[in-house]
Amino acid sequence: MSTTLLPRTSRPAVKGAPFIGALTLTPMRVHEFCGNARQTLAMALIAAHEGPVFWIQPGWLPERLHGDGIRAFSDPGRISFITVRRPEDLLWCSEEALRSGAVPLVIADLPGPPPLTPVRRLHLACETGAMHRRLRPLGVLLTPGDGGAQGVESRWSLQADHHPARARWRLTRSRARTAPVKSWRVQQDGQTFHLQDP
Repeated sequence: MSTTLLPRTSRPAVKGAPFIGALTLTPMRVHEFCGNARQTLAMALIAAHEGPVFWIQPGWLPERLHGDGIRAFSDPGRISFITVRRPEDLLWCSEEALRSGAVPLVIADLPGPPPLTPVRRLHLACETGAMHRRLRPLGVLLTPGDGGAQGVESRWSLQADHHPARARWRLTRSRARTAPVKSWRVQQDGQTFHLQDP
């Protein structure tokens, strides 16, 4: 009996979604932002992208982003805030938003890291959204502390490290499928963020 080997096919290279400086995020995947400045990191991502954004947040927590604060990073009119009443609706709403392909960026502000199965569903929803529209949707989970969502494509932490003369932060890539752990210093110039080696 002869054995026929299947030809090896390589996936075409996918251009990364712009992030900060030369850093990019894998599109059609879900990434995790954590740390005490995770909302600032999400604003840096919004500033690097064009088009509308869905920001999904829990209705039972009092924290809200303020329009004047957003203006330092991007036009607040680009962001549609979706407030949910039940914890289980945070991930469901994120999944539906990604699956629809209606916007290129969906950010879910979560009270804690989700388990593996919902994250896998979010990855599949990104791929479905890309098939329905010509967008390559990107999902971002904001989680407190050091994060820890299982199955995410990458995990990034942003911590405040301000200087008396300038706002700055320390960015750490603590998990990525194709890149090592690394840290940078981040500074803001208008609505643009710049990377510096630590």
